[in-house]
Amino acid sequence: MLRQRFVLDTTALTDVHMRESEGFKNLCEGMLAILELIAEARLKLGISCYIPYPTVYNEAKSFAKRYECGDEIITKIDTWLVKKTPARYEVKIPAEIFYEYVETMRERINKGMVISEDAIWELSSAILSIDPRELGKMRREELERNVIGPIIGKFREKYRAATRHGVLDSAPDIDVLLLAKELDAAVVASDLGIQKWAQRIGLRFLDASSFPKMIKEYLVKAGDG
Repeated sequence: MLRQRFVLDTTALTDVHMRESEGFKNLCEGMLAILELIAEARLKLGISCYIPYPTVYNEAKSFAKRYECGDEIITKIDTWLVKKTPARYEVKIPAEIFYEYVETMRERINKGMVISEDAIWELSSAILSIDPRELGKMRREELERNVIGPIIGKFREKYRAATRHGVLDSAPDIDVLLLAKELDAAVVASDLGIQKWAQRIGLRFLDASSFPKMIKEYLVKAGDG
């Protein structure tokens, strides 16, 4: 069997859909099970799973610590995931990809500006529509809870969808792509931004929710052999 390489985003270990489909009760149980599968695949099949260092590595450890998963998971991350810093000055990305990314971000910024303007107008109109006498009687907490809060909540949701959904918006995201390109490895993630740009760069992509099933299928077939 051809030995394969995978570069893992943090979502490869923490994805909610993966946990639900595999029947894991919580994040810690899911992370532990995935790392156990990775260990078995490495020992029996020679499959290597990489994690960009220090960006994604620190992010994965932070998740484990935040949810109090215990030292066992940290140890397994250190043992079974190969930590490697991408060769950022050596990996070559076509200039057209960079051009597309800049154009995409410009479009997202413009959408975010329009959404911000709409929210300002909506908030101004909401406050101006209140009778001045009633407005004077309202406590600050009441105004924030009933008028300002709901509009800000709606603004955040729209702004996040317009500017962050499906784009690369962090250093870990970029490191995953760069390392996969360097190693000619497949990317494992649930992030839509990583998926989109992995396809544009010509990388193999595997959704995080399918990753455990694939490893299990490899192990089953290897056992049959």
